[in-house]
Amino acid sequence: MKKILVIEDDEMLNAGMCFNIQKEGYEPISVFDLTSAQPYIKNQEIDLILLDVNLPDGNGFDFAKKISEYNQKPLIFLTAHELDEEVIKGFELGADDYITKPFNVKIAMQRINAILRRVEGIAKTSVYVCGNLYIDFDTHMVKKSGEIIHLTPTEYKLLYTFVKNPNIALTRSLLLEKLWDNEGNFVDEHTLTINISRLKSKISDDQYTYIKTIYGMGYQWIGDSND
Repeated sequence: MKKILVIEDDEMLNAGMCFNIQKEGYEPISVFDLTSAQPYIKNQEIDLILLDVNLPDGNGFDFAKKISEYNQKPLIFLTAHELDEEVIKGFELGADDYITKPFNVKIAMQRINAILRRVEGIAKTSVYVCGNLYIDFDTHMVKKSGEIIHLTPTEYKLLYTFVKNPNIALTRSLLLEKLWDNEGNFVDEHTLTINISRLKSKISDDQYTYIKTIYGMGYQWIGDSND
């Protein structure tokens, strides 16, 4: 059974989310502060994180940045603010979604389901080696020059899509379809741009580019050739 960590200090909202999570067939883990949440994340005992931005013992954005070194589980921010800069900041920190309070719990659960389906749907087949990049599709481990690279689920799905479609110009609309399946209305092109930029910065270096931007068309996986 998949486990969802709910980090929310509003007791009623926390209880409501946990009730609906359990109703969907998942196991909710309820905590009310960041200190209590950290052991679950460090031990990778959960499958998805719901993280409130404002908590008694700290800021959710700062916490997300801190755990990004070892967390590869999907992350959804919960916040009472709908400022564009905050939404963008959330995605830049690796969030898979951003839900503004107050929200419809049923819609929130559909978004949670969509993310879990997407992560689960990433195919797991063998090992891929290219340049100084090593990808184990069975374990989702990605290394560059022998060092582990920590990717968010969205970045990993993008990487998988590129690797499985080498030397093909992938349009932005196609990438959005690959990433978000039937729930495509939950993402926009700006989010895609942020995730591709983040992925490129993590896997590329002076020797290897891997992903080429084709202006006016989209992106192309060029592997270890820097043409």
